Amino acid sequence: MYKMKILINGEMIQTDEVVEILNPATFEVAGVVPALKANDINNAYLAARNAQKNWENLQILERIKILNRWRDLILANKEELATIIMTEVAKAYKDALSEVERTVEYMDYTFQEAMRLEPLALTGAGMGVKNKYGIFERVAKGVGLAISPFNYPINLALSKIAPALVMGNTLVFKPATAGSLIGAKLSELAHQAQIPAGVLNVVTGRGRDIGDDLTNNVQLNFISFTGSTEIGHRILKNASTKDIVLELGGKDPAIVLDDLKLEMYAKEIISGAFSYSGQRCTAIKRVITTDAIADKLVSILKDKIEKLKVGLPMDNADITPLIDQGSADFVLKLIDDAKTKGAQIVTGDKHEKNLIWPTLIDHVTTKMDLAWIEPFGPVLPIIRINDMEEMIKIANASNYGLQASIYSQDLNQALHVAKKIETGTVNINGKSQRGPDSFPFIGIKDSGVGTQGIGETLLSVTRLKGIVINY
Repeated sequence: MYKMKILINGEMIQTDEVVEILNPATFEVAGVVPALKANDINNAYLAARNAQKNWENLQILERIKILNRWRDLILANKEELATIIMTEVAKAYKDALSEVERTVEYMDYTFQEAMRLEPLALTGAGMGVKNKYGIFERVAKGVGLAISPFNYPINLALSKIAPALVMGNTLVFKPATAGSLIGAKLSELAHQAQIPAGVLNVVTGRGRDIGDDLTNNVQLNFISFTGSTEIGHRILKNASTKDIVLELGGKDPAIVLDDLKLEMYAKEIISGAFSYSGQRCTAIKRVITTDAIADKLVSILKDKIEKLKVGLPMDNADITPLIDQGSADFVLKLIDDAKTKGAQIVTGDKHEKNLIWPTLIDHVTTKMDLAWIEPFGPVLPIIRINDMEEMIKIANASNYGLQASIYSQDLNQALHVAKKIETGTVNINGKSQRGPDSFPFIGIKDSGVGTQGIGETLLSVTRLKGIVINY
């Protein structure tokens, strides 16, 4: 069992009171982390504030040099980090290891992009003002709060932390409760890398106990949050800063417009729907297509779904237990609602505790909760609509607007539909997904506020500061 300390103001601390982190695959205690109180949170913010100006005043190459020591330790400890991820969030080991490696690549690209942020040099000549030169450079916003989710506990943590720190900000980092072990381990490696005291402060505890203390602190300049729409709305309403980036939920549709490459379409849809048991905001969460296409596609999907390996993360199963029993019960309730209202189970609809077999449901209608509510689990509804404009209408009627995917060999048709879909990103002939990390990542409506991606995040953690020379 992991007994973790956390990093605040350059010291690894522990508390008498702890939070137990359960292994979703066994329901045994995987480890414990400190359960912080309001005073501990305030101390973390004060440490970040006191360290910020000295950190920002370092040359960017010096900050990168320090952060690269941390990056090297993350890479050197990738197997242990992957094991912790597997243990606390039930992600297949091979996928957890891939996440760690992807995170190191993210850090490398971030540091390179940070060095390319050049100041703007302007004159007023175009406005008839001949005696002014303006230099506008990007400077740190100050003290930030980064809150990461359980499903990508290292990648979505470092995608917030690395850009903020390299640009001269200091941070308070709150990992998800399930994800706290990896957060604590990252803080241990940051301490070993000798990141200066106060630059990165890691706080653990249950969000319901410390959430408001985290988001309402007077030292706070900006927030980056990934998690549920409900909590995102609460942060927008109550935070002491309105400088906020949110990555929330999704109900990403896959719209299939022809039957010319159904094997390829099905492969993409299966990967998009069931990777990490569907516990992804970008997971394909509904297929919208015609009766004629569905009659062919459903059997192909069924065959591929039944070949997915269901089991434990240490066995590298495709489908592993959901993060907790409550999440599994929520998915099962959505399945039961659809069955009660006339949907047909094609395959799946089996579970053992929080392990749910991948489930394909046909003839789902807009009167069923599964057509609208994000399950965050391994279930895929088929919605049959025979009119293309009605397909678009159903896709857009969701309160979410993260991503969509369109499958068609007629590019003109695909582009026509893509331009009408109300999401941050539309993928043509490919699954919805977050990457590559160099691309902007956008959520509209209840799917988010602001834009992420490496370049966009570097901009979001900085502001322009101008110096105007009069001569």
